[in-house]
Amino acid sequence: MSKTPDDKRLGKAERDIVALGIATAAIILFVGTGGAVLPDVMRSIWGQGEGPNLFLVNALLLNIALVIFGWRRYKELTNEIAERRVAQKTAQKLAATDSLTDCLNRRSMAEFTAAVCQRGRLTGNPIAFVVIDIDNFKQINDMHGHSKGDAALIEIANRLRAILPNNVKLARPGGDEFAFAMEVEIGDTSRVEELVMRLCESANKPLELGEVSAETTLSAGISTNSPLRGDGPDPIDAETLIHRADVAMYHSKKHGKNRYSLFEPAMEEELRLRNELEVGIRRGLERREFVPYYEQQVDISTGELVGFEMLARWKSPQMGVVSPEIFISIAEDIGVIGALSEQLIELAFQDAREWDPSITLSVNISPVQMRDPWFSQKLLKLLVKHQFPPHRLEIEVTESCLHDNIGMVRSMIASLRNQGVKVSLDDFGTGYSSLSQLRTLKFDRLKIDRSFVSELRDTEANSKIIDAIVSLGNGLDMPITAEGIEDESVLDTLKSLGNFKGQGFHYGQPEDSDQVRARLEKLGKLRVRRSKLSSDEQKADSNVAQDDILAAVEPKSNSTSG
Repeated sequence: MSKTPDDKRLGKAERDIVALGIATAAIILFVGTGGAVLPDVMRSIWGQGEGPNLFLVNALLLNIALVIFGWRRYKELTNEIAERRVAQKTAQKLAATDSLTDCLNRRSMAEFTAAVCQRGRLTGNPIAFVVIDIDNFKQINDMHGHSKGDAALIEIANRLRAILPNNVKLARPGGDEFAFAMEVEIGDTSRVEELVMRLCESANKPLELGEVSAETTLSAGISTNSPLRGDGPDPIDAETLIHRADVAMYHSKKHGKNRYSLFEPAMEEELRLRNELEVGIRRGLERREFVPYYEQQVDISTGELVGFEMLARWKSPQMGVVSPEIFISIAEDIGVIGALSEQLIELAFQDAREWDPSITLSVNISPVQMRDPWFSQKLLKLLVKHQFPPHRLEIEVTESCLHDNIGMVRSMIASLRNQGVKVSLDDFGTGYSSLSQLRTLKFDRLKIDRSFVSELRDTEANSKIIDAIVSLGNGLDMPITAEGIEDESVLDTLKSLGNFKGQGFHYGQPEDSDQVRARLEKLGKLRVRRSKLSSDEQKADSNVAQDDILAAVEPKSNSTSG
């Protein structure tokens, strides 16, 4: 190991020429003067001669003082050097390790990985690099505080270290990530996968954090320096190895978490596209590129149009009209789903103000939004801002919302229903709702998932599931909406099972605001366009809408405030 500049300076200090010169000169003079003075002293003591020369006595005393000074100087210097060496080692350790978990930090991880790669080139063995991320770690911090989060990091680091081989050093690059590099015997790369599986299993045991307990899982990515398709002749360096493991780890996150993935070149392209989508979504929000589309909701017994469900579309200048299946989950991950939803709801309120007052508007709400304790207040504020009657709005929540924070969800649903907003349980039958939740949460409507509806044309057995849901809805006094009606045979079967509100491609594809306006105009269910109203008529129309809101909101608000 090469010496650092500090090591060299300390080495020079240990060989201080001035101190050594003073000590050496003092010893030589002491021997010379002592040899001349001491015999005279002894003869004088025995009464055989005169006393010693006074000048030589003074010189001897001076030599003794110089010897003492030189010795003390030497001892102080060596003690200082020893302390500085200890301080230097401590500083080096602090600079190279994570103070919380005592793992290698990001900088030393890169250096250690480079050293492992260099050793692998000498031995001919492949090198594996593994990145491990704690799933949903933010929830531990949010629910239990950062001190418990720190305790969780320490516990997981200890669990990982207990499983890793002794010659493998665990690193914590930052946040809730851990990583390590290791040399693997040729032909034994499966050993790394087995090791990662054991590491992931170690996190499945509950974390005891003092008076609270938390559960978590791990997602991991593995890369090796074995050449892959598209690699050049040069060996894979440590930086590339780390980057590829990161890519593989993000792949594990995206595909369900609590798993590991081996790096493949296609993952990098997928991650690049994902990053482009993230940038595009943020830019699209600023430029208001997200617009509402509307799917018809029809009374299947009469065929009458009774409402629309708002669906999100992204009119990207680069990609055209983008489906929500592509961007909604990403918007949730990057934390902009709330802003995106509010932007769309505002546009939908503006569109629906031109519709006949009998036509309702349904809006899907993300589970992420239901974790926001201020969500119901934000929605009610938008209703007042756009003078949209609450009784015409129906929000749809999925069953997954019920398991995050049932107490807060119950409070938000009650708050919205008290103001006149309808709340329906979407995709019913695909989650884990209990009968007690359906009874206590007081939903206004159940929506049968399209997977049950679309299968009606294939087998009669599936109709028993819908029949059971209809019986449940009748027992709980909840009307039913069936989504996914795509042909006449499914519609006929549904008509025989009960009275539904239905939607699906059988009634047409989702349409933008202009297409909906044209459809309603043909049906005679479109208000006179506000631009054609006189100022007095506009004021009267606004007052009517405001009265609708006050009638729906203020009395109920007062009745619940006490």
